[in-house]
Order: sequence, then C-alpha cells, then structure tokens
Amino acid sequence: MDVRIVYMTAGSLDEARAIGRALVESNLAACVNIIDNMNSLYMWQGALQDDPEVTVIAKTVEQRIPALIDTVKAMHSYECPCVLSIPVDSGNPEFVAWIRKESAG
Repeated sequence: MDVRIVYMTAGSLDEARAIGRALVESNLAACVNIIDNMNSLYMWQGALQDDPEVTVIAKTVEQRIPALIDTVKAMHSYECPCVLSIPVDSGNPEFVAWIRKESAG
C-alpha cells in the first residue's frame, strides 16, 4: 500500500500549525493531527536534552514524502527535524481512498 503516516515533532504549537497548514494546503498531506504538551528526552551534540515538543502526524502517500520532507525542513526551527514515514498496511478502505485523493497533488 502506498499510504503513509508521517510522524514529526515541532518546537511549538505555532510552528506545528504553520507546518500542518502548509502540508494540507499544498496537498502534501490529506490531514495533519497536532498533539500539544509532549515532552522529549534525547541526546543532542553529546548532551541529554529534556524539552517540551508538539507531536505532528500527517497522512499522505509515498510519492509525496520527498516534497513533504523538503517543506518541513524549510519551515522548521530545528537543525535536524524529526520526520519519519511509516507504511500503512491496511485500514478503512474509504479513509485510505480519501487520503489518496487529498494527497494526489
């Protein structure tokens, strides 16, 4: 199946909303979910980081991933933003068809 869930994080709710809007308005994603108030623990440049972040989840198709990544990188405040494409192997056929239609570009 060509449908993908894209997991991302953002440094603020405003940044997540701006990226989400850009992805949906340009048909790079059919839908973006934004989940505020997440905390992330990670190593960055040799130091443990403990930061508030916002989770961003996009639904799209495989062929849109390169442009989606380029858009996120151009808009993101992080030097190395988290963008992970996860294949979807099944789902509600009507919803999957809607994702394909809305992310067709």
